[in-house]
Amino acid sequence: MIISERIFKILNDKKMTQSEFAKRVGVACSTISEWKKRKTNPSADKIMDICAVLEVTPEQLLSGRGLGEENEQGTSKEDVVITPVDWQIIEDYHGLQKAQKERLLAYVEALKELERLEEME
Repeated sequence: MIISERIFKILNDKKMTQSEFAKRVGVACSTISEWKKRKTNPSADKIMDICAVLEVTPEQLLSGRGLGEENEQGTSKEDVVITPVDWQIIEDYHGLQKAQKERLLAYVEALKELERLEEME
């Protein structure tokens, strides 16, 4: 799948119109039409804007990894989308000291246990 195909698949998944997308990315509707017809691809300077609007990473947009696309063996990848906010959380986690990381992981486990208990009610 090429980048323009990914863009339109994500737009469809998000139920976002091409017009709304064009406005939020800052390009003309005709540019979006060119992408759809596969006459052109987005310019490199627009990739980050597109990623921000679609809430995907550049790697996801360019490679399809993490978007549920099929790999070379034809099996479906895990449908996990890592957003820019997710990347920020990961970066913040890596900036923590060892004791803080352990504490954060304990909080996560406690939250999962609370959720499990609430589901049993």
